[in-house]
Order: sequence, then C-alpha cells, then structure tokens
Amino acid sequence: MILKRKIVTFAIILVCFLFECTVFQGLALGGVTPNLLIVVTSSFGFMRGKKEGMLVGFVSGLLVDIMFSDLIGFYTLIYMVLGYVNGFFRKIFYDDDIKLPLILIAASDFIYGNIVCVFMFIMRSKFHYFYYLKSVIIPELIYTILVTIILYQTILLINKKLEAEEKRSASKFV
Repeated sequence: MILKRKIVTFAIILVCFLFECTVFQGLALGGVTPNLLIVVTSSFGFMRGKKEGMLVGFVSGLLVDIMFSDLIGFYTLIYMVLGYVNGFFRKIFYDDDIKLPLILIAASDFIYGNIVCVFMFIMRSKFHYFYYLKSVIIPELIYTILVTIILYQTILLINKKLEAEEKRSASKFV
C-alpha cells in the first residue's frame, strides 16, 4: 500500500506540473498563472505531516529546477521548506474545514513569491519589490487561491480514499 501511495502522490505532482506548464499557460491572467505545486506541497504537508510534505516539496521543486532554472536546488529547497513547515499544522488540520488549508496555501504562496523576488531579483540589484508585489505576487496569490478551492478538494478526496484503503489493508493483518 505504501508503494501505491507513492505512485499516486507522484502522479498528482506530475499532473499538476503538466497542467501548470500547459493548460494554465493558456489561461494566464495578466501573464500570471496559479502555482499548483505550492497547493500540492502545502496540502500534503498539513494532511500527511512534515516528512511527506518535505518529500513532495523535494519532487515538486526538483521538477521546477530541472525545467526552468539555471540553478539546481533553489526551488527544491524552497518547496521542501514549505512542505516541512506546513507539516507542523497536521495536528490542527480537519478535513471538513477549508479555512486552514486556504490560509496555509495563501501564506505559502506569498512566502514563495517573496523568496523568489529577493533571491532572483533584489540580490542582482534590481530592486522593484513593490512593482513585483503588485504585478506578480498578489495576482498569483489570488489565482492560486481560486484554483485551490477545486484542486484541494480533489487532493483531499484522493487522500481519504488512500487512507481508507490503507486502514482496510492494515486491519486484515491484525
């Protein structure tokens, strides 16, 4: 069952990555697309814990690094840390309440946007933070939250089915 969870988790990451790179490029609003991998990483963090959040963050960030970055490890580190930090909220996470996931995903996307801004632009002496905040970070945050409402429900449903299957499988051996 653990292998099935890993395969399903990887499939979710891959599908979201492909959607982000293809479908949502055509649905870009003002040149901004939602960050689906932040939704996936954060969701697995608070649904499954720090370890799984960090692992999902590693795979998500590595995909971004391989495809879009000159520097392997930059996005991997950001996503891993976000997945790990979201894992701290597992103890207060309830399936029925969507407020906590929306807040955590929004905070993760905001932190992600600021880290990218600082390390990719400001460190190169291109200090246009408020322009970047208003034209990229905030619009991406809003778009990501809107997409989260649908995507999160899908991830939650898949997670519930996997957990139910794992419990049934575990009860056979007891």
